Amino acid sequence: MSVKKDPSGKRSVQVEVEVPGTPEQVWEAIATGPGVSAWFTPTKIDGRAGGTITTNFGPGMDVSAAITAWEPPHRMAALSDHGPDAPGFATEWTVEARSGGTCIVRVVHSLFASTDDWDNQLEGTESGWPSFFLILRLYLSKFRGQPSAAFHATGFAPEPESQAWNTLLEKLGLENPKTGEQRKTRAGAPLLSGTVEKVREGEKPIQMLILDRPAPGAAFLNSCVMGGQVMLMISFYLYGNSASSAAAENEPVWSAWMKENFPPPQKP
Repeated sequence: MSVKKDPSGKRSVQVEVEVPGTPEQVWEAIATGPGVSAWFTPTKIDGRAGGTITTNFGPGMDVSAAITAWEPPHRMAALSDHGPDAPGFATEWTVEARSGGTCIVRVVHSLFASTDDWDNQLEGTESGWPSFFLILRLYLSKFRGQPSAAFHATGFAPEPESQAWNTLLEKLGLENPKTGEQRKTRAGAPLLSGTVEKVREGEKPIQMLILDRPAPGAAFLNSCVMGGQVMLMISFYLYGNSASSAAAENEPVWSAWMKENFPPPQKP
């Protein structure tokens, strides 16, 4: 991961992914509220130049951006304000058709700054997209256009991250995953079953399963270190007519299980 810098003071990062679908189908997934909400986080988009993109990252955590370019189905750009002392944060999305029925989706984040103070924010944004792009590719491959619902269950544990991660997998019964393997959670953990789609071990471990229960969709497990604590997260992206009811039924169960097994740190 690295920030590209030019003499004008512009700093930028770029991430891209190849996904199945026509430009029009891909545009629907990255440039409409229901499309983006199906693989990223709840989003509303007023699709036009001068419109607004509003992304919700949790209660009271809305981020708005003004749309500065709108050229469906190939390009859109937006500018967000991150505070009075922060430079404007520009984002550009492009969709490029490839042979064989696929497209390259490319996102570029950029800002103008005279110091390195904002490079960590760019790098952090850059490092987050590959995981979400796994969900985007799955959505376009198997669930495009279907009703969707998502929820997240979060827990905390002391460092080291590797130990916290292994404990999570052991409690779930998802340790030692192998790609293509059918797995399900063990007794005592909430129900989850599916096929292991992606595994990454090491410094930033992840595990992704294509679900058959609690509903068709995906479960994405990951961890990160924040403030000396390891945050453990399981994200569910559910699809089909039963998605909303399955999310409503399972979210409190998973949240309670994570809180019981990986409680938040005590406030001093």
